[in-house]
Amino acid sequence: MKIRNNIAVSDNGFVFNPASGESFTVNQVGLDILNMLRKGEKQEAIVQELSKKYQADTVMIERDLLDFEAMVKQYHLHQNED
Repeated sequence: MKIRNNIAVSDNGFVFNPASGESFTVNQVGLDILNMLRKGEKQEAIVQELSKKYQADTVMIERDLLDFEAMVKQYHLHQNED
């Protein structure tokens, strides 16, 4: 999954979708995930990076990442896959 190019993400976690006018705030983990998704990182790489950075269980990270990706889709922040 990749975040659409027009989604604005600030360094402090403020997210703005110009297509809908909606804005959101994410915590540091959410910001890390968004930045990795913007780079086109795959799920496995994101899980490994977060596990290393936050010293957390990969199973828990995978579950939370799936929840986060569902939220990204719900708010139409992702690029449609071809």
